Amino acid sequence: MIDRGWLSPPNRLPRWGVDTLLGVGVFAVLSVVISANQGGSHGPDAIAYLWAAGLGALMLARRHYPLVVLAVTVLGLFAYYAAGYPAVGIAVPVAAALFSAAQFGRLFWAILTSVLVLAVSLFFRLAEGQDVSYVVGYELAGHVLLMGGAIALGDSVRSRAAAAESARRIADLTQQQYRQESDARMRAQRLELARDLHDSIAHTTSVISLHADVARESLERDPQAALRAVTLIKDTASHTMRELRRTVAWLRTSDDDARLVLSLASVDWLVRTSRDAGYIVNVNIDVGELRREVDAAAFRIVQEAVANAMKHSSGSTIDIAAYTRDTRLFVTVTNDGADSAVGRGHGITGMRERADALNGTLSAERSGSDFVVQAVIPLGTS
Repeated sequence: MIDRGWLSPPNRLPRWGVDTLLGVGVFAVLSVVISANQGGSHGPDAIAYLWAAGLGALMLARRHYPLVVLAVTVLGLFAYYAAGYPAVGIAVPVAAALFSAAQFGRLFWAILTSVLVLAVSLFFRLAEGQDVSYVVGYELAGHVLLMGGAIALGDSVRSRAAAAESARRIADLTQQQYRQESDARMRAQRLELARDLHDSIAHTTSVISLHADVARESLERDPQAALRAVTLIKDTASHTMRELRRTVAWLRTSDDDARLVLSLASVDWLVRTSRDAGYIVNVNIDVGELRREVDAAAFRIVQEAVANAMKHSSGSTIDIAAYTRDTRLFVTVTNDGADSAVGRGHGITGMRERADALNGTLSAERSGSDFVVQAVIPLGTS
């Protein structure tokens, strides 16, 4: 989980509170300047202070209508001076409106309005005969700096807000990606677990079913054969329970060391149970050392193919072969006398998924009276 507290301070003032404070600040500053009673044809009165309050109140609409607030502020400023009230400058009354326009993405209009206000002010003041050196050389620089500072500050706030919003979106996307990756890993683990359980239980049930039939048929005429069959059933069930316990332990700890290590070297147990069931099993394995994932996949493919042969074959022979050539592992399981049910269900799908997961291929098809399963898996890096 990504901590985004730095993006949204818990004690940050709400927007309406910020706008209200800004409006009060505008009213307070203008009221102080008006009270100085500098210039103008008559002194301040209630209307002058109402004008100051009106400019402050405009700040409550600055987020939704920044251009309207800017235009009304400028027109109000011109009307104020036309009425002959005391001088308040030109930068102070419009600074908050310029700041708001720049903050909400109206940078061009803020700059254009500043130029317009300065041009109108210069024109009328010089037309009235005011000293050029004072108006242009002294006051103009202060007005330009204050207006430029207000616009720059508004644009800076906008940029920071955009950066914070971008950071929030990136954090959301990153969190979503982590969640999707976690879900994908969980799905992959579930699918792998489902394949493991299917392969293990399928082989076990096939062996138990076959030897249960042997035990039932031999119970009266050959008690020793029935005893051997029951013993094998017990051994097979115990072996499967150990596999299940290791699988559950791995799920609880997510520790790879707790996971059952599967290998073609363990194929002897499959061979023994199949031979005890009456099958002739021929084994030819020459693979050397394999990567853990490749070795485990090869074992599970052999296990499922043998289980299919025991369940769906009326023949008596199973051939298991595994060898490496160049950079690939070849695994082949062939059984004779396959019936029409072979190839159905989830067994072959699971074998093909195991091969696909390692960028390999798997084919399962009839060849005359035989049924052949062949997997080709890249060896990768040991």
